[in-house]
Amino acid sequence: MVEKVQRAVEGGVDLVQLRNKTVPGRQLLERASDLLEAISGKAEFLVNERVDVAVAAGAQGVQLGEDALPVPEVRKMLGQEMLIGRSVHSTESAIQAEAEGADFLLVGTMFGSLSHPGEQPEGPQLMSEIAGECRLPLIGIGGVTPDNAAELIEAGASGVAVISNILSSEDPKAAAARLKQVLVASWNARS
Repeated sequence: MVEKVQRAVEGGVDLVQLRNKTVPGRQLLERASDLLEAISGKAEFLVNERVDVAVAAGAQGVQLGEDALPVPEVRKMLGQEMLIGRSVHSTESAIQAEAEGADFLLVGTMFGSLSHPGEQPEGPQLMSEIAGECRLPLIGIGGVTPDNAAELIEAGASGVAVISNILSSEDPKAAAARLKQVLVASWNARS
């Protein structure tokens, strides 16, 4: 996985999130350290939920699930320098996360996703609704591919989060580069 992530960063990925809810803290810290070394400052690095591991590894921040610790409590632990992202699945949750001081929002599930089987995708409409209410950067997640990423940017997303389309690829660098090309074209078209 470390090599695939390294290749994806070479292809244009600019933020890497370590997410593994089943690994004990020591092992998660080792994985975080390996990933940080592999990306060598070429991308931001976040740890999902585990504030302790993010701090110990020297990550740039954390990504909190919708039901995770409250943003203000995490901010007390991390200070103002580290990023705090919050996953949201509704406009109401997005407004609350913004009011609590999140730095950005991960909005999902946008499209059908193997990492969230059985979840009903909300699609670009949810992104558009949240973009109309929040000023934070919005990242679309869930089933994102180069074929549908532009829809999310058009709906108000600042970027996208991708797992399968890049990490399942035989060439993560090329997959990331293709997605980045679509994103850049979409940002240019929107502005």
